[in-house]
Formats: sequence, structure tokens, C-alpha cells
Amino acid sequence: MAGFPRRRPGAADGGRSVSSVTATKRPGRTRTPRAAHGTRPRGPDLGAWFLVLPALLPILVLSVGPLLYGIALAFTDAQSGRTQATRWIGTLNFQDLLHDTLFWDSFRIGIVWAVGVTVPQFLLALGLALLLDQKLRFRWLARALAIVPWAMPEVVVGIMWRLVYNPDAGILNETLRNLGLGEGRDWLSGLATALPAVVLVGVWAGMPQTTVALLAGLQNTPRELHEAAALDGAGAWRRFRAVTWPALRPVALAITALNLIWNFNSFALVYVLTNGGPGGRTRLPMLFAYEEAFRYGQFGYAAAMGCVMVAAVSVLIALSLVRRLKGDQDR
Repeated sequence: MAGFPRRRPGAADGGRSVSSVTATKRPGRTRTPRAAHGTRPRGPDLGAWFLVLPALLPILVLSVGPLLYGIALAFTDAQSGRTQATRWIGTLNFQDLLHDTLFWDSFRIGIVWAVGVTVPQFLLALGLALLLDQKLRFRWLARALAIVPWAMPEVVVGIMWRLVYNPDAGILNETLRNLGLGEGRDWLSGLATALPAVVLVGVWAGMPQTTVALLAGLQNTPRELHEAAALDGAGAWRRFRAVTWPALRPVALAITALNLIWNFNSFALVYVLTNGGPGGRTRLPMLFAYEEAFRYGQFGYAAAMGCVMVAAVSVLIALSLVRRLKGDQDR
């Protein structure tokens, strides 16, 4: 107002203006924002546990519980039809297992089966996934037909392929006769042909899930990288090595490890096809343990076999996780 002298900023407060006072903070001291009035640090949310329990209980009851019971059973002399009480015998079952050549033969056959199915399964699935990733006519129909074996139960697949391999009226032998390539043979009963014939069925039955996983990985690869590599003059093989495979490697490693585990633990498919024959040439470890438990009644001994197989699979899982973590750190 007129008549009152205007106050010069900073005259009475040591040359500092009001704005400079409010904007200046004391150095070396920071404050975190206070929590709202009346709130305290919260502990574990019990509501989250109630949401997890419906999924956790079946795992505990159907997986973890039987696993622990089977491990405990491996240290007993449990047998079927015994009138005496089951006794704790320590590691006697495992000591007998170390000298059981039949079990270790089945273990070797299981490794041959798992690798023999997983490797061609991956290679064929990779080629099929690359084909289905292209812009082709009726691609949707080809993708639907590719997963048909995956939708069929293993028992149905085994019965169907037994008909294919039938020595008298099977489609395979009939085709060979029509082509003049011989009179055919009993594929599932021959000592030299039983395991390759079963491996072929395993590859056919398990290839769709590998194809789906690899196809998902291919579709997540940025198209811009392929276009840039093509503009630089890179061919199809070079684009695959420089662009496609690095992006697909995590998916490939994961699905290969899972396939090895699933194939090593196979039971129903081989059981329906050959029941472990002929002469034990297709007796996988799971089949051997099944026979010991339910044909000969040696439950404790069969549980010890199961523990050895669980240990082998655990080592495979650990190696896969270590490799995966190492790959993540390198990236």
C-alpha cells in the first residue's frame, strides 16, 4: 500500500530470501517419507497362503507324501503276503542293488532309450517348428495335425502301433511286401529290432510337445532381427545360427532336459508295446521296478530302485539348472 515502505528481501534475515530458506536442505541428512498414521510394517500375508493352499495340498498329498513314504520303504524288508511285521533293515536293499546286474542292464537300456528318443525327437521337432513358423497355406491345419499324437493317451498309442507292427496283417509289413522289400518280420519280438521299433514310437508320440515349445520360442524372436540380417546379405543358415538359435537356446535346453526326464521315466508306452521283452531288451528301469513290486512282491527292494532313479533324475535336473543359471549370468 502507499505510505508503507516496501520491505527489501533479505534485509532483515541476513540476505536470505524466504524462497531460499524454504528451498535449502541441510546437507548430509535425508529423510524417508513417513508411513501413514497408524500403520505398522506388515508380516506375511495369510490371505496369500489361503490362495496357495488349494494348489499346494495336492502336491503334498499326491507327490511329496508318496515320495517320502517310498524313501522310507526302501530301508525296510516290505513284501506282499507276509504275516510278519515289516522290519527296518537299513541299507541292505541298496547293497543288494549294487550287485544286481539285471537292474543295471535295465538302467543302461533306460539311458539308451532316453537319449535315443530325445535326440531325434528334438531334431525332427525343430525342423517341423521351423516349417510351421513360415507363412504357408493351411498352416493352421498343419499345426492342428502336428499335435494329434500329443492328445492321444499312451495306452492308445501303444495299441495302435502294435497293430502297425503286427507281423501278419500290420500296415508296415504289408507295405514292405507290396514294394517287394521282403516278407516283413516280427518287429516287436526280434532281439535286434524291438528297441529301435519302440524308440520310433517314442519319437512319434513325444515330438508334438517339443514342436509346440520350439514354435513358441520361434514366434517370440523379433522379426526385425531376421529382416536386418537378410538386408545384410545373410543366408538362411547364417540367420539361423546368428539370430534364431541364440533366441531359441533357452527353450531348447529346457525342453530337452524335460524330455530326457520324461523319457527315462517312461512306463505305459513300452509296457503296452513289449512288456519289457523280448529277453529284457526293452525292460526300462521303471518296468523292472514294477515287476519287482507287483509281480514278485518285493516292495522294499522296488522302492530302493525307485530311490536310485529319483537320484539319477535329480542329478540331471541339478545339471540343467546349473547350466541354465550359468547361461543367464553370461547373458
